[in-house]
Amino acid sequence: MKPPFYITTPIYYVNDVPHIGHAYTTIASDMMARFARMEGREVMFLTGTDEHGQKIQKVAQTAGIEPQAFVDQVSERFWQLTPLFNLSNDQFIRTTEERHIRSAQALWVHMTERGFIYKGGYAGWYAVRDEAFYAESELVNGKAPTGADVEWVEEPSYFFKLSAFQEPLLAFYRDNPNFIGPEARRNEVIRFVEGGLNDLSISRSSFKWGVPVPDEPEHVMYVWVDALANYITALGYPDEKAANFKKFWPESLHIIGKDILRFHAVYWPAFLMAAGLTPPKRLYAHGWWTNEGQKISKSLGNTIDPVELVENYGVDQVRYFLLREVPFGQDGDFSRSALEQRINSDLANDFGNLAQRVLSFVYKNAEAKVPTPSSFSEQDEVLLKAAQELLSRLRENFEKQALHRMIEAIWELVGAANRYVDAEQPWSLKKTDPERMATVLYVLMEVLRHLAFYIAPIMPQTSEKLLALLGITDKHMTFEKLNQKKLESGMDLPQPQGLFPRIEKDRKE
Repeated sequence: MKPPFYITTPIYYVNDVPHIGHAYTTIASDMMARFARMEGREVMFLTGTDEHGQKIQKVAQTAGIEPQAFVDQVSERFWQLTPLFNLSNDQFIRTTEERHIRSAQALWVHMTERGFIYKGGYAGWYAVRDEAFYAESELVNGKAPTGADVEWVEEPSYFFKLSAFQEPLLAFYRDNPNFIGPEARRNEVIRFVEGGLNDLSISRSSFKWGVPVPDEPEHVMYVWVDALANYITALGYPDEKAANFKKFWPESLHIIGKDILRFHAVYWPAFLMAAGLTPPKRLYAHGWWTNEGQKISKSLGNTIDPVELVENYGVDQVRYFLLREVPFGQDGDFSRSALEQRINSDLANDFGNLAQRVLSFVYKNAEAKVPTPSSFSEQDEVLLKAAQELLSRLRENFEKQALHRMIEAIWELVGAANRYVDAEQPWSLKKTDPERMATVLYVLMEVLRHLAFYIAPIMPQTSEKLLALLGITDKHMTFEKLNQKKLESGMDLPQPQGLFPRIEKDRKE
């Protein structure tokens, strides 16, 4: 029996509308959730919104509305990413939900009972934008290392004994070498922890928009204590015997951006250890996107609206580009010219043209039915074997979150199939050897069937469309079914349709 699979995105901070970076993280997580489901694994895929903190309170005040009304509006926009990008998340969590407030407070109580929270006073530099504290040594030209403005804060505060977890964390990293990916991020975290850990201020008393500290209503929890707890809230915590908690937490994978690595790789496992819980199984930090070589920011006016992209280019096309263009884990640059090049070259020319010319030829020259093959040649066997064995490569790269490698491997098969068409020339075989033509067409249709399954996690709508063109209407695709059932000779086929329209050079936005 295959293990369950629990995959989470960061919960997105609702101080502004969604942008392409939010979409990227969630689409990547969706690809992995869909792949795991096709493997026959039971999957829980979580995303949602982070709705507390001083920054939210300030933005809401500026907008002239109550914080709850403000977060309701913005959270709805993040929820709309689910239908927009055809996401398959099982839950959408909000940190203002009652279940989450109970969970975060229970985590606090458990950390307190075990002696890891104490009351004191905080004085230091705080960046409202980052919702993060910074030491004097970390400031760059009087600002946070992220470029955010900092302010000097002095107030009563509860502290978490992070200093007690330097050795436990280093031991955990040693014992779990796959806990952090990619490798460069793991090394970065280890260096940080080896440099020494200071106790962490985990409550604020200068504002009210947050989860109340248990038995201390003048304090609200530091937003990161509250936010990180969402991953266990969704599984039923504080009920550690809840079926979902027992089933999914041991198989958890957090997908995050590299800017929040410290919170997830240092603070989060320390909080969990302090509460008597095990850390997540793995976390993977991806890179940032720039826009035409520039950092994306509202002040530069170069944010990328995911809604507009989908309206102009199509949901599967945008999903494909984001997953293919940049090695997952590295920084990447967004440009419309690169997006249009991928659509025209990879999708329309390579994949779309393969499907169109094969299916159109079958429809016109094989009575619109799946052809009946005769004996397979060596070339046939090589291509069919490549299609069948591709799954093992996809699995290997899936385990490493090498999403771009998975797509590259699929496109190697697309290229091999296109070369096979050119070499076998079924249009010539129609006159000279119709029996051989039927075999060639059957081989190509079998390759298309495999490709339709393999692209399903990346481009689910296109996969469904291609399967329908192959006469397959089963909506519950698994890799087990892929290997069990080949195309049936003689089965009627619908009239072919194109999969990907080309982007014309003179198209108007």
